[in-house]
Amino acid sequence: MTRSRARDTNVCGVTAAIAVIDGKWKTILLWLLESRPYRPGELRRRLPGLTEKVLTQTLREMEADGLVHREVHDERPLKTVYSLTPFGRDLSEALAPLSDWGHRRLERLAGSEPVS
Repeated sequence: MTRSRARDTNVCGVTAAIAVIDGKWKTILLWLLESRPYRPGELRRRLPGLTEKVLTQTLREMEADGLVHREVHDERPLKTVYSLTPFGRDLSEALAPLSDWGHRRLERLAGSEPVS
C-alpha cells in the first residue's frame, strides 16, 4: 500500500487505518511507545535489524500522520525523544482488539484446531 493511500479520503476507514500502520516496523514502534517515550538509539537497540535510516523514515511518517511527537531537547549533544500523541494512543487502543484476535489465531495455529 502506498503512502498516498494514507491521505486518500475516498477509501473505507479500514483501508485508511491500515495505510497508516502499513510497514514492517510501525506496529511494533506503536507498541513500544505506548509504554513510555524513547530516544532513537533505545528504539534501535530494542529492535535488532532496524537500521537508523529506516527508523528515521518510519518515525517521520508516523509524525506526519500525527501518531508520534518528536521533542528535541536543546542540550549538547542534542537529545531527541519520541512519544505517542493522543491520536497515536487512540490508534493503539483501536488496535488492541485486533491484537487479541491475532494472539487467538496464533494459539489456534499452535494447537491442533484447524483454522478455517
